[in-house]
Amino acid sequence: MTPSGEVLLIERGWPPHEGAWALPGGHVDKGETSRAAAARELAEETGVHVPAAELREIGVFDRPDRDPRGRYVTTAYLAIVPAGTPFAAGDDARTARWWPASNLPPLAFDHAEILDRITADPSWST
Repeated sequence: MTPSGEVLLIERGWPPHEGAWALPGGHVDKGETSRAAAARELAEETGVHVPAAELREIGVFDRPDRDPRGRYVTTAYLAIVPAGTPFAAGDDARTARWWPASNLPPLAFDHAEILDRITADPSWST
């Protein structure tokens, strides 16, 4: 997210929700913390590199029906980056794009709920 409230989203290149917009993310690898996985997935899917130590934990999202593939628990993190931070879609993302938080497209999974937690509290962008 930028200090002015833009959110970097990816267009999913695979099912479920293929073609839908989503937050970058993915699975935690063996021996990896969720924070390290978040930094790695951000870099793999968007080309944006943020040290894991700079990520702020938003919360844990664990509603049982949040993912059609099965039982998934997500620990979501936030990175504040300067406006105009360059990106390049990679890995499993078709494309990536900065979106104003006030005008987001429909989102895959429960990603709107995750973003609602951030946009409801302006202190997240500081």
